[in-house]
Amino acid sequence: DERYNKLIGKNVILPIVGKLIPIIGDEHADMEKGTGVVKITPAHDPNDFEVGNRHNLERIVVMDETAHMNENALNYKGLDRFEAREKLIEELKEKDLLISIEKITHSVGHSERTGVMVEPYLSEQWFVKMSDLAHNLLENQKTDNKVNFYPARCEKVLENWMNDCHDWCISRQLWWGHRIPAWYNKNTGEILVSEEDPTDLENWVQDEDVLDTWFSSALWPFATLGWPEDTSDYERYYPTSTLVTGYDIIFFWVARMAFQARHFTHHRPFKDVLIHGLIRDAEGRKMSKSLGNGIDPMDVIDEYGVDALRFFLTTNSTPGQDMRYINDKVEASWNFINKLWNASRFVLMNLPEDMNYSDIELTNLSEADTWILAKLNETIKHVTENNEKYEFALVGNELYSFVWDDFCSWYIEMSKASLSSEDLSVVKAAESTLLYTLTTILKLLSPFMPFVTEEIYLSLPHEKESICLESWPSELTGIKTDNLNEMDMLISMIQKVREVKRLNNLKPNAPLTLMAKDLNGNIIVPKEGIKAMLLKMAKTSWEDNIEGDLTVETVKGGTIYIPSGELLDKETEIAKLTLEKERLEKEINRGKGILSNAGFLAKAPEAKVQAEKNKLADYEKQFEAVCARLNLLQNK
Repeated sequence: DERYNKLIGKNVILPIVGKLIPIIGDEHADMEKGTGVVKITPAHDPNDFEVGNRHNLERIVVMDETAHMNENALNYKGLDRFEAREKLIEELKEKDLLISIEKITHSVGHSERTGVMVEPYLSEQWFVKMSDLAHNLLENQKTDNKVNFYPARCEKVLENWMNDCHDWCISRQLWWGHRIPAWYNKNTGEILVSEEDPTDLENWVQDEDVLDTWFSSALWPFATLGWPEDTSDYERYYPTSTLVTGYDIIFFWVARMAFQARHFTHHRPFKDVLIHGLIRDAEGRKMSKSLGNGIDPMDVIDEYGVDALRFFLTTNSTPGQDMRYINDKVEASWNFINKLWNASRFVLMNLPEDMNYSDIELTNLSEADTWILAKLNETIKHVTENNEKYEFALVGNELYSFVWDDFCSWYIEMSKASLSSEDLSVVKAAESTLLYTLTTILKLLSPFMPFVTEEIYLSLPHEKESICLESWPSELTGIKTDNLNEMDMLISMIQKVREVKRLNNLKPNAPLTLMAKDLNGNIIVPKEGIKAMLLKMAKTSWEDNIEGDLTVETVKGGTIYIPSGELLDKETEIAKLTLEKERLEKEINRGKGILSNAGFLAKAPEAKVQAEKNKLADYEKQFEAVCARLNLLQNK
């Protein structure tokens, strides 16, 4: 500071006391604030303490533990801090030493309980020397035995703290806690730190301080399992698997557990740390009493049930990210549970009363049975993979889609034809598929909604006393996947036929005739089971070849053709095909854009690139079929 740098090294007289104190230069002073000159009190301010260390300043304590002035305050001794400040101002005025008093906003800590300003106070405390502990932890984080963070970026928080950590003050002046194991000799002043009491305890007094809460809680991963004894629990459960905690205590708790575990056990305390965010209100604000935007979970549970709240909280968050509490999403979870409940009632109503779980026979499967079991295998695989990565939002989406769409909306409807069949082997296959699939769904959902899944599980034919005793499901072997595309095309055709009837103001049960071609223009001749499902679910009869004027509709994996005479006027069809042409053009342009992106081609997995190529080829073939039909209609 050019105004004052010539004064560095000189002294000023401290008013009232009349003592010479040195003028120093330090980056702590803010040149823009006030005069740019600040009084340093190394014994009563953390920042001043560091300045004092840099310049070897004397540390003078002027208060006692009750915030009353001590003998170093001279004539102010015995006064409360607030009284002393008022009296000091009066004396400065009397001696004509006070220039002015300005209102300044200070960054002063206040007690959470009383609201009173906290006075920093220099005192003797117990410390843990951190240099070796931090070094050992950081070195271990470079090995395969490291503590893994989800999300990985949170590991940087740990590393930054450990790279810049100071010795840790572990003594606290509180009533409750682990008492410091230190004794002071009444006669000699000798200090004893020991696991055992002194033998001549009458000559010693124990330190009244207790350990910092984080010091004590950092011991739990191994101390709760019997350490330092080699107990069976310690051998089986240590290191533990996963710690779930918030990002705000990575330093306070996670880091301290990590370096204490390394020091005492030479192991990491846990394999993974899953970091979650805060739950905010719908506007993204932190919930607080002052805003009145807090949510009482008991109110939510009373309205929607505990499982709906639990499913919402677990499947609507991403590791490390805050989430918003949105009531509509809780209601959506409740609706999902209702869907599951109603599906379970359907299954239970269609199972023989004397059926046991061991009676399941997954043989003589229909196309629909094979399809849902193959879809179930895919779901088990994806859910398991994402669970292991703690990607519960992806797990929730996968389960929601499979249960709501594949199982409830499609398979249950398809199974009705099999359940009413005169062939008992077909009926048995449908019953077995329903029970097996629903039971597996319950196992997959159990961690997210334990109460509803337990209730449904016990109402169905089951093997264990509780779903909690079941094993995590694995993929079913021997399930063919060669009809997946055929079934996906069937579902797409049913959806398209229903849409066509709606757009043409036809009743849902109005009969239509249908023919299909694959993307190469070859006529598809489906299995009888596919024809039967189309007739039952879409009231559509199948023809292997239809002549005459045909309306074209795009579906997954190909196109379908419907006699135009069964629908409405040409203009309606032209308008609809024009919209479909525009949609396909956008998809084609999107696909070409992705496949011309060098960065995508270099970084994306080969399977992902091939999938994009396949989609582009499908869209281009569908585009050709739509254009051909449009040209025909427009030239009539």
